[in-house]
Amino acid sequence: MNARNGEVNGFLRTDGKRLVNGVGHEVLLRGVGFGSWLLPEGYMWRLPEAGDRPRRMERMIEQLIGSVKANEFWESYYEAHSAEDDIRQIAAEGFNSVRLPLNARFLIEEEEPLQLKEHHLRLLDRMIGWCREYKLYVILDLHGAPGGQTGTNIDDSEHDLPELFIKESHRKASIALWGALAERYKDEWIIAGYDLLNEPLPDWFSQYNGLVMPLYKEMTEAIRRVDSKHMIILEGAHWATDWSIFDEKFDDNLMLQFHKYWNNPDQESIQKFLDKRDEWDVPIFMGEGGENNIDWYVGAFGMYDDLNISWNFWTWKKMDTDNSPCSIIKPAGWHKLVDFLEGGEPPTAAEAEDILWEYLHNMRFENCEYHPEVVHALLRRPPLRYPAIFYGYKGRGISYKIQHEAKVNIGFREGDGTDIRFIASPRTEPNFQHGGGEPWAEDDRLCLQANAGDWFQYEVNVPASVQDRDHRCYQVQIRMSATDLPSRIAVELNGEFVGEIDVVTNSWATYLLRAKIEIPSGQHAIGIKVMSHTVRLDYLELISETI
Repeated sequence: MNARNGEVNGFLRTDGKRLVNGVGHEVLLRGVGFGSWLLPEGYMWRLPEAGDRPRRMERMIEQLIGSVKANEFWESYYEAHSAEDDIRQIAAEGFNSVRLPLNARFLIEEEEPLQLKEHHLRLLDRMIGWCREYKLYVILDLHGAPGGQTGTNIDDSEHDLPELFIKESHRKASIALWGALAERYKDEWIIAGYDLLNEPLPDWFSQYNGLVMPLYKEMTEAIRRVDSKHMIILEGAHWATDWSIFDEKFDDNLMLQFHKYWNNPDQESIQKFLDKRDEWDVPIFMGEGGENNIDWYVGAFGMYDDLNISWNFWTWKKMDTDNSPCSIIKPAGWHKLVDFLEGGEPPTAAEAEDILWEYLHNMRFENCEYHPEVVHALLRRPPLRYPAIFYGYKGRGISYKIQHEAKVNIGFREGDGTDIRFIASPRTEPNFQHGGGEPWAEDDRLCLQANAGDWFQYEVNVPASVQDRDHRCYQVQIRMSATDLPSRIAVELNGEFVGEIDVVTNSWATYLLRAKIEIPSGQHAIGIKVMSHTVRLDYLELISETI
């Protein structure tokens, strides 16, 4: 699972449902997105609606410190927010790709005829060069198209309308932009593909849905006139989740993209995308998902791996967070900017400049708070806690085995037939909504009820990096309870017996396996098997120990 194993090698292309690199080896993209770099987003700055998109942020900063200082701030921002140190860390963690969201306003000087900002393109060139050096495939993502494709803050919409589909000049500019980017990067192998439009047309603008595929085809024609090598990536409508717009496979190097937030991490929730993968015989990509808690990440991103779906986590860095790898420390006076946007008195120009330049300092990777636990959850890397309900997704007989079908269907992992129930909760369905970085409250968490003979596998990936060489011995800790006493479970590694635990109470308790487990680098499976009676499993935790 490390990019240094040679998988980032040559032009990436599709081969049926697979992605293969330049030497024909299969690749599953596992990466992070650079949200808020070239298209800043207000929620990542902890700003209210009045500062929710680039043009509003720009207006605020110009009002506070003047146009000259504002220009200086923005050029420094683009230099500092996402830089070589970020790329170096992403590669060192074992990711193999990044998704770069582009704002057309960042790139375009004039739409008719198209004139690009060369100094901004050089910033993009430099980032691509770093990715080539550190072996990270790059996905170019038109996140904010000319005029906006969503009519919301996420594409820097000016009038809250999807003007890309309303004004002919914007449509032509978007086609010309992709043609220009393809001309510039046609020979750049580190670019994995072109993500033509991010999340076009939410449901309330669905009257324009019929215009998306024709535009995709025109964009692709402009690209193919100069570039026959790079993959084309298509997103569905309504936050990339509505794939009914995909009526025709019009290119032989296509990948389809969906996004996933705040809902069940189970196969049922993405079955329509798996079905389209089979129908079109193309690879699929979960191109944007995250903004939840670490428990959810373990389930969702583990599912993508098990079902051979490439993925990209949103997002690498934002302010004051614990559910992204990098947290920008909020400047001490940041509330003054928030108060101003909410109608309060502005800070003085000197105060505002101090606050903003502190922000520039804090956003550099070396000054961020780093959360390795987020990366561990995404890559199923110990030390890690696995909610018991997120056993593997490779199917019955591989990831799990059950003796009795569920008596109650609660709308989660229905196809597995397992008996999953809430812990002391009046709810009647799972709650996988946005949860910040905190674990589920105990009365919201699901447990796994398992009977004698049932077993479940939990994938674990141990890196081969030098710094981890002395940290491959793990303690196994399991939180569980029994319905009948005494109950017993066995713990296995790759199907081999490691040890047993007697469950001696019908109240929730945490048990530590006496035998420590030494796990070599690579991909493995921790198994839990119920030996007698019925056990309720809350979570399994692998805790590192130096040996």
